Amino acid sequence: MPYFDTASAAPLHPVARQALQASLDEGWADPARLYREGRRARLLLDAAREAAAEAVGCRPDELSFTPSGTHAVHSGVAGVLAGRRRVGGHLVVSAVEHSSVLHAAEVHAAGGGTVGEVPVDRLGRVAAAGYGQLLGPSTALACLQSANHEVGTVQPVAEVAEVCAAAGVPLLVDAAQSLGWGPVPAGWSVLCASAHKWGGPPGVGLLAVRKGVRFSPQGPLDERESGRSPGFVNLPAVVAAAASLRAVRAEADAEAARLRVLVDRLRRRVARLVPDVEVVGHPDLRLPHLVTFSCLYVDGETLLHELDRAGYSVSSGSSCTSSTLTPSHVLRAMGVLSEGNVRVSLPPGTTAAEVNGFLEVLPGLVAGVRSRLGAVEEAPAAPDAQSLELDALGLRCPQPVIELARAIGRVPVGGTVTVLSDDEVARLDIPAWCSMRGQVYVGESPRERGVAYTVRRAV
Repeated sequence: MPYFDTASAAPLHPVARQALQASLDEGWADPARLYREGRRARLLLDAAREAAAEAVGCRPDELSFTPSGTHAVHSGVAGVLAGRRRVGGHLVVSAVEHSSVLHAAEVHAAGGGTVGEVPVDRLGRVAAAGYGQLLGPSTALACLQSANHEVGTVQPVAEVAEVCAAAGVPLLVDAAQSLGWGPVPAGWSVLCASAHKWGGPPGVGLLAVRKGVRFSPQGPLDERESGRSPGFVNLPAVVAAAASLRAVRAEADAEAARLRVLVDRLRRRVARLVPDVEVVGHPDLRLPHLVTFSCLYVDGETLLHELDRAGYSVSSGSSCTSSTLTPSHVLRAMGVLSEGNVRVSLPPGTTAAEVNGFLEVLPGLVAGVRSRLGAVEEAPAAPDAQSLELDALGLRCPQPVIELARAIGRVPVGGTVTVLSDDEVARLDIPAWCSMRGQVYVGESPRERGVAYTVRRAV
């Protein structure tokens, strides 16, 4: 069964498995103790730190191991904000950061700080100038992911780092998705990563803080990990994480070139084989193993279940797969179609046959989901009204858009259709439908219940 969700968690690398098993026998003692078992454990911990620091591009004494990548992000954001509190309480983040960064920003705002959000373009990429516009004398920290976790777009870290350096603001980079593929461009001040993203064991994060960055760890402290991550380190997992990071880096160039060919095939053929699909993310400046696309008139949760039954494990940013009924903040920030969203992220070793098999089953599964939802556009007939209003209250994605597609032919060119919906996804997907169908999105207006979205027929 092909596993195509390595962006969530990569399968354990063989080197990680070997290192984990070996260090379970050799690294069980407390590395802070001076007897021989402790010294042996300390040697393993030091070697793991040196290997991880080399891959990150920092000094070993700048790097700490944490219980997860999320823990590293929260500790990094809170530590820099506290260390620079005399500068001010302004935090700058991009609109497409991982939820761990955004949650840290919410906590900061709840405590009285301010947060500025840098927008992205339709390909999911920030502009360095966007950071320049928000940085100011009171800015304590800026955050930017190295590559997006949902659509794979690689961010201009070096350019943003230059802008931050000119403003005297440290830059925290979330490198969780990219670190296994190569080092992050220079200029960052704080870097965070998570081992399970590159084939290490879960439960190990990296937090690197450059010398000279004012950093004040928050919460109770102890003598371990420079006071940045208290508690007994999971040494076997740390050793396995460092060993696997070194191993995947040695394979990265060759594997990236091979997987990029397969992803290029996916990007081309999905658009050809499946009608009404939007492939999202940057076509060139992207991670080599990841592709995301959205299917019009499709319930994302149903499609993922169908793919799972067919033997393919994938992920989604569609609101239809979430109990919150809200679209992915990444897709929302990009302004792209969210319904029927599928993220395919190929693990190392994926074969062309596995990708071809996915492409063979996908069109039929999408067609089946659309058919069950009744997603058939009516052929234009004699218009029966200059304007129509559709009550889609209580209907969830993709039904409001399906109702719009059925009704647009009932008004003449120049006429309008208004969809009344209480599904937040409509705010994203109705304008996206207009763009795909050549219609004109007029705008929205609040109602007593829901929001009215108006579309003018252009074709």
